[in-house]
Amino acid sequence: MTGNQTNGHNVNGKYAVITGATSGIGLAAARALAARGANLGLVARNAAKANEVAAKLRASYGYRITVDVFIADMSSQRSIRRAAQEMYAQCPKIDILINNAGAMFVDHKLTEDGLEMTWAVNHIAPFLLTTLLLDKLTLSDDARIITTSSHGHKMARKGIGFDDLSGKRWFGFWGKMKGGPNFRYGETKLANILFTAELANRLQNTNIAAYCFDPGLVATNFNRDNGWMARMTTAVMMRFARTPEKGAETLVWLAGADRAHLESGGYYADKQAGTLSAQASNMEAAKKLWEVSEVQICASQA
Repeated sequence: MTGNQTNGHNVNGKYAVITGATSGIGLAAARALAARGANLGLVARNAAKANEVAAKLRASYGYRITVDVFIADMSSQRSIRRAAQEMYAQCPKIDILINNAGAMFVDHKLTEDGLEMTWAVNHIAPFLLTTLLLDKLTLSDDARIITTSSHGHKMARKGIGFDDLSGKRWFGFWGKMKGGPNFRYGETKLANILFTAELANRLQNTNIAAYCFDPGLVATNFNRDNGWMARMTTAVMMRFARTPEKGAETLVWLAGADRAHLESGGYYADKQAGTLSAQASNMEAAKKLWEVSEVQICASQA
């Protein structure tokens, strides 16, 4: 199904929650959805920045949409749970959940929950937020969960390292010399795809569909806080990158396209079905990932 056949404009009056909504793809998607009449819940770590974005959106479209702000640090399960509680209290329903926030860390850092940072932000955060908001999504007639993945998932040629979920092998001296942090990022993007597939499997015969997508190489601030080498590499790559608006096109399309032409659990790129690696099609790995993720979010409450 290509973008020429559905235009992604059918979001008028729907409520969309977007993580990572103050810059890059998330901000571009927020603007596009607001222009199409969607009400927004912006999830961000920086309150000042989020409120500034919300104010600008209200100034442009406030006569017909609502824009709410929810503050959450996506590396903190406690913070995510608090934001989810605020959404339950404030939002009558949620029609679209967009798990867009992402990051890559070049050093081995642990979150307050004891998880490796890239893994926590890119996979555990969307896993936790999604499971916390499922009841709200069931109130919608046509609910969608959309997760930002990447063609970078193909770097995880051996699949998810279930024997090393802390990812330490990627961050030692030799691991870094071989590009370990990039492969760790690829592993988390593979996790996004497997999560989406297993989520769709668990949501069969419900009103909720799940999709993930590849935005392509996009010119954003991603990876600019990881030292001079990362900044230099990113600067070179950005010369060949697409704009955040272009990167957000498939996301916006998935938010409003006719569900009859989409496959729940599917991976999309440029508004059509994308090409998966063999590891991304492994449903046994998807099931195992779900199980270990449940353990990791429960452990934080122990």
